[in-house]
Amino acid sequence: MSVTLSATLAANEDIARRRRAGERVLNLAFGEAGLPVHPALRDELVAASDRNGYGPVAGASGLRAAAADYWNRRGLITDPEMVVSGPGSKSLLYGLLLAIGGDIVLTKPSWVSYAAQADLVGARPLLVAPPPGEGGVPDPERITSTVLHARAQGRIVRSVLVTLPDNPTGRLATPQTICRLVEVARELDLMIISDEIYRDLLHDPAPHYISPADLAPERTVITTGLSKSLALGGWRIGVARLPDGAHQLRSRLLAVASEIWSAPAAPVQEAATYAFTEPPELVERVTRSRRLHGLVARAVHDRFVEAGASVPMPQGGFYLYPDLSHLRLGGSAEIARVLLDEHGLGVLPGHAFGDDPAAARVRVAVSLLYGDTTEQRLAALTSPDPLCLPWIAESLDHLATGLKELSMARPEPVRERRQALVPTPAHS
Repeated sequence: MSVTLSATLAANEDIARRRRAGERVLNLAFGEAGLPVHPALRDELVAASDRNGYGPVAGASGLRAAAADYWNRRGLITDPEMVVSGPGSKSLLYGLLLAIGGDIVLTKPSWVSYAAQADLVGARPLLVAPPPGEGGVPDPERITSTVLHARAQGRIVRSVLVTLPDNPTGRLATPQTICRLVEVARELDLMIISDEIYRDLLHDPAPHYISPADLAPERTVITTGLSKSLALGGWRIGVARLPDGAHQLRSRLLAVASEIWSAPAAPVQEAATYAFTEPPELVERVTRSRRLHGLVARAVHDRFVEAGASVPMPQGGFYLYPDLSHLRLGGSAEIARVLLDEHGLGVLPGHAFGDDPAAARVRVAVSLLYGDTTEQRLAALTSPDPLCLPWIAESLDHLATGLKELSMARPEPVRERRQALVPTPAHS
């Protein structure tokens, strides 16, 4: 087992070091929501700050009831007893891998921690690309052959993990793909783990959203949290919705939780309980956040397109996944290195997400472009045209300039260079 520091966290720390050293670097590498805490949530946290007991492993009853109602409002009738909370959905995903066991099917590319967590628990991920133009869900037509081949070799494959909408591509799988995924999961008896932490950040106009739990509630676990929709990454709180009747899975997950995190922080649970009730002021905050993420992501998309990159239009969250192979500068690691070292643009190489290292694809996060101070970020949230705010406009100009310089510096094709080295024959 060889697990290194998470690529996203490592890149963020490297960029911070460079900035402290005086370098001008645009941080497009870290997937933090980049927005301030809503005052109402801060008040809830302070009011509960004297709660210092461990509490139930599954989480406080009030939090589990509020999370159940959150899903009820989205058409998924949920028993609070089948909700488990943890210190972030990342911890819950790790616990689920341990509780379910076996190998797991992942999308290629997919979030950096999925494969790393599988490695930590001794599982071997099966990487399957999504259908063309989509992201977050392995191509159902290729899942069957991949799983059957692995099982023929003696491997035990028990689950498939999907992300709706996706990190790193920012794309959302179509309803047709979800329907076929569910059929395949039933045929192969696979548990579906659906990471839906970006669900409430679909851009406008929002594409049609279907969760696997809508179609296969008996075999779908949903995880979510507040780190993206309400920018509470540092508070570390998440919830998982287990299938009705999955009592053995619940028992195993709670056993894992009891030995790793005991219980989520009690004051944060109280604030999260309030958040999952979705009071009007927080609904408004999420709506404004969704709009801002979409506007800036589309603006960044346009800069990459102008530079000749191939990049699908993002549909949710704050990510893009451009392909810069037209520059002929090498694979994803080389592209990321050149962007950072020579143009002050920090991105993540696609191979960190399980993509082919030779492919010139990188993950771009736009959510740290909203400002360096609380005042700037609030202004970005409330501005009728955040792209015109000086600090956002300057960041977009920095990006456009760096991409233009990168394009101008690209080497000529190998064949053309070889032809230039062939001496012109003398006329007789």
